[in-house]
Amino acid sequence: MSAIVRIDDQTIGIEDFVKTLKLNGQFESLVEQLVRDRITVLAAKKRGIALPPDEVQERADQFRRIQGLHRAADMNNYLDALGVSLDEFEAFIVDSLYQEKMMEEVCSDAAVAEYFHLHSPKFDSMEVSHILVDSEGKAKEILACLEDDPDAFADMALEHSLAETREHGGAIGRVLRGSLRGDIEARVFNANAGEVIGPYATPDRSLFEIFRVDARHPAALDEDTAAEVRRLLREEWLLARAQEHIIEAR
Repeated sequence: MSAIVRIDDQTIGIEDFVKTLKLNGQFESLVEQLVRDRITVLAAKKRGIALPPDEVQERADQFRRIQGLHRAADMNNYLDALGVSLDEFEAFIVDSLYQEKMMEEVCSDAAVAEYFHLHSPKFDSMEVSHILVDSEGKAKEILACLEDDPDAFADMALEHSLAETREHGGAIGRVLRGSLRGDIEARVFNANAGEVIGPYATPDRSLFEIFRVDARHPAALDEDTAAEVRRLLREEWLLARAQEHIIEAR
């Protein structure tokens, strides 16, 4: 068994390391990331994406500067300590560049704009506040009070809500479609600004929630939305590429 570290006369090997990752629930996410990276590199090569030698050298130099490895001897000692050869380091740099360039194509400004145009309703957002209490009776009492005095929502949240948002008058902030439970989301996204809706019970009916729609925001391709579109483009592209390969866990 290959050793990773030794403590006195005890050796921690690769098998021990993998078992610990599995027991800690970290193994699958690391393997998933490795698979995603490898799929991206394979797709970039298949696409014929070019990596000029000067770009590879520039990225390698950048890595050295970040690590404070200013002399060739420093770099060699660093790699030796990691048990990584110079060829393996170069392959790491090349793969990193392939991944970046592939994602630049997948998530280009044009791709973002097209995806947003086709799915714009998905990016409607609402500003909402809520009050969370531990009984349906209490929720209905609060709802009745709010019907008489809608402007008292923040005060009621501060006085009665069990959520951390109570300190901010119950304000959750902006939410996109898919951020709320299905039945709640349908009502929230069809409500008018200022409307109070609820109460809604959690699945075990231990808590009850009242919502107020503070503002409606029709979809707009702002910075936050563009970031979400890029995330969706990346995930959908990776899922499609995974279908092209046989992936087996060992």
